[in-house]
Amino acid sequence: MTRKKETIKIAVLASGRGSNFIAIADAISRGEINADIAFLFSNSKEAKAIEAAEKRGIKTKVVDSRSLSKEEYDKKLIEVLTEEEIDLVLLAGYMKIVGKALIETFPLRIMNIHPSLLPSFKGLHAQRQAIEYGVKVSGCTVHFVDEGMDRGPIIIQSAIPVLDDDTAESLSNRILIEEHRLYAKAVKLFAHGKLRVEGRKVFIDSK
Repeated sequence: MTRKKETIKIAVLASGRGSNFIAIADAISRGEINADIAFLFSNSKEAKAIEAAEKRGIKTKVVDSRSLSKEEYDKKLIEVLTEEEIDLVLLAGYMKIVGKALIETFPLRIMNIHPSLLPSFKGLHAQRQAIEYGVKVSGCTVHFVDEGMDRGPIIIQSAIPVLDDDTAESLSNRILIEEHRLYAKAVKLFAHGKLRVEGRKVFIDSK
């Protein structure tokens, strides 16, 4: 069950360009989402998302995961998130497996977006998997994160057709446009207290 407050505090975890982070940050700036991004966290100082955050005046924190054990790294991440009293954690191209300790600290408060209609095509290269399998419809899924890979309760999904001449790249580009819209919508639903979780099912309050 999500909780409603006047303005929720978000932390974004990113390892790369952070295009979904940018889409959400811009939606917040336009007043579409009642939230503040407290900081962007990255496990790599080379992540392009850091520059995007700095341009928007958003704090950044970097902990190089290469120099720490998984347990040490997760402990530092949890410390940073709890110190800032974060309400929602967003994964935006975050290339680290989220550990059990983090999930237990933020139950049903970690979101991810995946470029397929889960439970189909989990893991890396989902668009390539879809092309090779020959599906006619693909899309993207926003879900809560649990201990399984791309397995947590599904919040919302969006489908797009797979064209006969699609490549993994062209399909990825079209899905990405929809990702930006869908992820921001899911964050808005959370921020406005519209999500209710029962087992694996996520219900959206229409009131």
